[in-house]
Amino acid sequence: MENFNRIIESLSVRYIKARNLVLLKPLEIENYFDVENTIIYLNKGDVVFNDIIAKEGSILFIPAGRTANLAYVTGSSEQLSYQKFIGMAENFFDLNKNPDIKTVERSNYILFNFEAKIFDSVNFFSSLDIPPFIIKNAPKIEELVLEIFKEQVSKEAGRELMLKNYTERMVIEIIRHIINKKLFIEQLTTNATYFRDPRLVNVFSYIKSNLDGDLSNKALAAVAEISEDYVGQYFKVLTGINPQDYIEYQRMEGAIHLLRTSNLSIAEISNMVGYKGTAYFCRRFKMMFGIPAGQMRKRDSLINLD
Repeated sequence: MENFNRIIESLSVRYIKARNLVLLKPLEIENYFDVENTIIYLNKGDVVFNDIIAKEGSILFIPAGRTANLAYVTGSSEQLSYQKFIGMAENFFDLNKNPDIKTVERSNYILFNFEAKIFDSVNFFSSLDIPPFIIKNAPKIEELVLEIFKEQVSKEAGRELMLKNYTERMVIEIIRHIINKKLFIEQLTTNATYFRDPRLVNVFSYIKSNLDGDLSNKALAAVAEISEDYVGQYFKVLTGINPQDYIEYQRMEGAIHLLRTSNLSIAEISNMVGYKGTAYFCRRFKMMFGIPAGQMRKRDSLINLD
């Protein structure tokens, strides 16, 4: 328990967005994906989640970077890849651009995205290798989802701070739920330990602040103060992935953040996150996320309330 207290204290939590969705017609989405943690509260209606039925009132939790098959069903439904869904979202959901708290009453689902990073560098839930799962009988988490949405549409003073506070409480309640229900014991035992090594923390921080710089094994070895020949093995033993794969994911995560928050061109973004050629960046982006970089930007313009 003490280890988890230390981890929680080192978490950097950030609210991203909340939105309500009214289902217009049944839909199945293959390989839903986001680089941020996603919570889907089933306000009115069920969802088939990786072939498991999640009942009304439950909550789906999809860690950052993990995929899930989702079926929003009220009868026979149309099947779409995530890439196709992005361009057709308005055919299936009433995406209210000016929501207020009254819209919750008719919403089928409330979606909430947030970040939770260790030392502001590593996606916490993803690093634990926790799969998407259903949260049931968790009234505190349910209450926080609703409070977050209420605050999202609020015009009152202190809105941003309230959203931050609610989101931090949400993360703690999810961690408590996992621990109290004894979920994912093997993953927690295996993967929660590597945060104890300060050398690895230094490497994480260095990668995050130098995405467009030298991130060779030689550079990482210098930061960790270990030999260049050993740094790849050292990193993989503690994290489960090799450093260059981790670096590429961080670069892509940085690219998605810029796609969502700036009007920079894809060429500018690819250069800023360390890719020397735009064509190569675009190929890798689509390979990793299943959709082109430009379509990821379009996706957020369709469903982002802000």
